[in-house]
Amino acid sequence: MALATLVLRDVHVPAAPPLWPPAPGWWLVAGVVLLACAVWAAWAWRRKRRLRTWQRWFDAAQAGPGSAQQVAAMSELLRRAARRVEPQADRLQGEAWLRFLDGNKGTAFSQGPGRLLLEGGYRRDVDAGELQAAAEVARARFLELMAGRR
Repeated sequence: MALATLVLRDVHVPAAPPLWPPAPGWWLVAGVVLLACAVWAAWAWRRKRRLRTWQRWFDAAQAGPGSAQQVAAMSELLRRAARRVEPQADRLQGEAWLRFLDGNKGTAFSQGPGRLLLEGGYRRDVDAGELQAAAEVARARFLELMAGRR
């Protein structure tokens, strides 16, 4: 009886897996990243759209016929926006109202052009430069209050 000799072969390393298509885990990671990017883009788009809407509200209120009406419209919009931050803020009067509008950012209302909100609605004529300066300060504060920032 003849013994059969077995031919042994060397160990073969399998071929490296191809780079494409990726493994299912990489598809999952890519999906999560794309979903996160889409959610962030939608959030940013909505935020920008809301900001533009608030800016249009304020600008439309400034289209009044007289300067006294413009000051009254600014004050009304600021009071409405203040309720978003503090429900009792729209009931403040005089210096307390101006201090609230100042917040902790400075004195643009209590000592600056924003003082026009106190008596500007009762004046017959308001200087155009003074009205413009007050409108810029009021617009910035209006947008902050609408965004919910004190």
